[in-house]
Amino acid sequence: MANSETPLSAFFTPLILTFLFSSLVTANYYQNISPTYLGFREEKLTHIHFYFHEVVTSPKPSLVVATEPLKGKSNSPLPFGTVVVLEDPLTIGPELDSKLVGKAQGFYISVAQKEGLELELVMGMTLAFIEGEYNGSTLSVLGRNTIFSEVREMPIIGGTGAFRFARGFVQARSVWVDYEKGDATVEYNVYVFHYSSSSSSREEFNEGIQFMTDPILNKI
Repeated sequence: MANSETPLSAFFTPLILTFLFSSLVTANYYQNISPTYLGFREEKLTHIHFYFHEVVTSPKPSLVVATEPLKGKSNSPLPFGTVVVLEDPLTIGPELDSKLVGKAQGFYISVAQKEGLELELVMGMTLAFIEGEYNGSTLSVLGRNTIFSEVREMPIIGGTGAFRFARGFVQARSVWVDYEKGDATVEYNVYVFHYSSSSSSREEFNEGIQFMTDPILNKI
């Protein structure tokens, strides 16, 4: 009798162990944790203000046209499908030679098939800061940029460093544009939710531009 049960036992035991092991792995590959587990405390809203410069008329331009599939076939200054790669300086004031606080690295794509000056772009870029409390931290922006609108709004989709779990939006307003040469200065106001990473609730750039923070009492 014992001998007749041995083959069944030998067959089912590995199956049961495999099932139990699979269930254990499935149940434990994730877990809910508190933000404090990663060292985060309260969430706050920060306002960052700077100027974005596109420099074309320079021995070392801050942008290049990577591809222009309709070149010579369109009257638009940026024909449909044109891809531009940029590394633009971010400064504390509207002058290009004012204090550098970061750089914008990314691209934009012309997405309007209609010819004319009313350019519509999809813009993706990383705002990399090199000054103040947020030195070494970045914000990622991706959205539609209608160049000739007075104020353009694009969403913040993430960040690194002090801006982990970042969410918010940027507002861009053209200050000066040379439509013939392509040079431009754009004012940026950035509003971003992120977690506190220091005891200070207010940090200033060395020349006086403030990072203004408002604590968020309830989690959103």
